[in-house]
Amino acid sequence: MTITPAGVQDRFTRTDGQDPLFRPNDGSNAPHLDVSTVQARRQAYSMLLTKAVIRVGIGIPANAEFRLVAVTDPYQYASAAELSLFRRPLPATNLPFLTTVMWDGRENVVPPTNPANLDLDLAHQANDATLGHAAAATPLSDAQRTAIVTYETALFTAQVHDNAAAELTARGASGGPDMLAAQLFYFGINDVLGADPTGAPFTPVVMTDFDAWKDISGGDVTPAQQAVARGQALFNTKPFIIAGVGGLNDTFFAGQAIPGTCTVCHDTPNVGNHSVPAPLNLGLADSQPPGLDVSGLPRYTLQHTTTGTTVTVTDPGRALITGKWEDIGKFKGPILRGLAGRAPYFHNGSAPSLEAVVNFYDVRFNIGLTDQEKADLVTFLRSL
Repeated sequence: MTITPAGVQDRFTRTDGQDPLFRPNDGSNAPHLDVSTVQARRQAYSMLLTKAVIRVGIGIPANAEFRLVAVTDPYQYASAAELSLFRRPLPATNLPFLTTVMWDGRENVVPPTNPANLDLDLAHQANDATLGHAAAATPLSDAQRTAIVTYETALFTAQVHDNAAAELTARGASGGPDMLAAQLFYFGINDVLGADPTGAPFTPVVMTDFDAWKDISGGDVTPAQQAVARGQALFNTKPFIIAGVGGLNDTFFAGQAIPGTCTVCHDTPNVGNHSVPAPLNLGLADSQPPGLDVSGLPRYTLQHTTTGTTVTVTDPGRALITGKWEDIGKFKGPILRGLAGRAPYFHNGSAPSLEAVVNFYDVRFNIGLTDQEKADLVTFLRSL
């Protein structure tokens, strides 16, 4: 329930770039580009073809704490009135686990999202997508919105088979969508900052689907299954220092670095997103994040209206919704199920593989992963 470069390229080849996916308003690198020939369309839709990203046009809010002072846009379109933001479509499945709708939370009608208004948020999203991306002349009716939300909130996807580890429910493991659909979830569950309404303390042991593969005393767990279990253990317990994360270190820890694991941010049990809205700046929108491919993305230099401080990013993220300087570069963490079929990764498709994702985090937080640990983490992530 998403798109990939291979799938997009196949659609282009079969239709000469005239499949409904290829629309100038959001599929092309800019709405004004020539799409009159196959070659022109191939060039106009190059970002969609190579990274499966959709162009989202959002302007700088009138009350923003920052202004746009410089733009480097290879497609000669973006301005303060409409920045061109290239983002991966999020899967339209596993939605009952959401606490933030869209990468920047712009569809959270009554923030923060909670079980009482998730349906309202999703209905709002469906209507906005119909009027914006689909360029419909009239909004959806209430009945149509309800039907869409009812359909999409009943969909659950997860990996069911791994070429090496085989069936992900074998030998007592709990992989696959059936177990995911039955997963306990409520707003704030296992929140690292104490927002769990039951008062239950945070536990870093978030992922448990492959616990059964940790015990090899019986000799019937294969080496590939052992690798999945090792990767799960690394995800839950590998310690490193979390520093410089906007929305976490600065907001809750007075700028101090803190010890933690992957599950500090990926805290929803067996799902992997954050159980409360928690937009974070990991540096993914920086001009050149380490080891990531941000070629083809516009660069925006923003200046604080009071201090004069400037920053250059490829996407201001949450700041275009709130207008706040501190929100520049912040995005939500997505649900981590079904990752094997969802490359490329991150909001802008800058990581072409799970290996690239793991390498980015290893460098970003100076974790010091060994080659074996990296391989085990990838094996685990692709089994989700």
